[in-house]
Amino acid sequence: MKPRNGSGKRIIGLETEYGCLVERDLDLTQVLTEVRNWVFEGGRFGMVDLYEREWDEPAGNGGFLFNGGRLYIDMGHIEYCTPECLNACDAVRYDRAGDRLLQEAVKGLGYEGRVCFIRNNVDHHTGATFGCHENFSLDRLAPFSEANILSLLAFLTLRVVYTGAGRVGSAGVRLPVGFPEQVAVFGGFQLSQRADYVQNDFYEWVQHNRAIVNTRDEPLADPLAYRRLHLLHGDTSVFPATTFLKLGTTRLVLDLLEADALPPVVLQDAVSALREISRTIDPPWRVRDHRGGECDVLELVHRYRQAACRCFSGRDEETDIILAMWEETLEALSRPDFDSISGRIDWVGKRELLDAFRREQGLDWSDPWMQAQDLEFHHIDPARGLGCALADCDGYWASGCVESAMTEPPAGSRASARSRLMREIAESGGRYHFDWDKVCLPGGRTLCLRDPFATSAGHHRTSGSTSRS
Repeated sequence: MKPRNGSGKRIIGLETEYGCLVERDLDLTQVLTEVRNWVFEGGRFGMVDLYEREWDEPAGNGGFLFNGGRLYIDMGHIEYCTPECLNACDAVRYDRAGDRLLQEAVKGLGYEGRVCFIRNNVDHHTGATFGCHENFSLDRLAPFSEANILSLLAFLTLRVVYTGAGRVGSAGVRLPVGFPEQVAVFGGFQLSQRADYVQNDFYEWVQHNRAIVNTRDEPLADPLAYRRLHLLHGDTSVFPATTFLKLGTTRLVLDLLEADALPPVVLQDAVSALREISRTIDPPWRVRDHRGGECDVLELVHRYRQAACRCFSGRDEETDIILAMWEETLEALSRPDFDSISGRIDWVGKRELLDAFRREQGLDWSDPWMQAQDLEFHHIDPARGLGCALADCDGYWASGCVESAMTEPPAGSRASARSRLMREIAESGGRYHFDWDKVCLPGGRTLCLRDPFATSAGHHRTSGSTSRS
């Protein structure tokens, strides 16, 4: 019998911090400022913030977009947030819309060939990392038992075998107090860009002690009805199919959690397992469970897929596509030849490409030239990005669909209500303030967008006059 819960109604969103390369005669900070300003200039793609936001973000630092998303500068990076999406396919389309926006800005500013944005997570020169954060809404009453939390943690660790973006080399970052040893320097190729930088399984803050699961309780919606799962450990995917599989399978596992149907999988040490998997680039991948026994990673992931099949197979078209793609990927990873997924899974395609280059040039993985080629894989410009040329899009993310996602919100979420209000204010004029869960209208009226699934402004609660200094 299938469980009653786990209907699949869930908000999904991505936050992508882009790397940026500029020619030596250009100032990076100035370029990022110009790009941001171009996006909002004259209401081209959105409306800039008129007031200071929380977390000391000054007025004018960014703004909301007419597609329901957001763009701003964060710690020296352009960050693009998708609008609230109801399915993984839409989340991928709106994620790619961020690439298109930045490409349009570079072109509009006359910086083609001189400014390049890249979808990656590592600065090979300084060793710094920047993130790709995933967001999923959860029912506040979801059964967060210890067994379910540990099973969720295990899945989020194990999924790196198909979600990693791949990288050359490693980061010798220091572990938290109590773990004084350095992470061993690794000069080869590994599956994940972020694995070396993850220091905890659960932690509240995001910058100096990165965890697999960020525990800060900030639902950005009605706190009595919703939680928000905020993930920091994932890589920024170049291939749309990797992003789709990452978001889609995680969504199904969260459906299993809410249905209290997760398989009983518990790892001995999730952080160590994440690093060990990342540095093993051929099967079998092995981890230790909480009893100290060795387990095969692909077999453990199969347990989650089998549970999802039992509970959700036939529920809707996207679910069945994800389940089929998940099975094909796991089967391909169990074979010595990964050719069938070289255009679907980032790290597989990248390793194949870079290894061919390395052998042709007679280089070691530790050669600086390999790090340069690593970066070339991540360029968002299709004319330059090695990853763009390899990507198998399967027709799900056609150019026209991505183009419309630059200006129109997704269906079925409050992004539609926010976008509609933004366009009305843009036409009528007046002061305003936008946030994910509220809009302050001209005249001082505040509309609370507490229901992330309400598509009409009329379905949201309105409060009285408010003043802003």
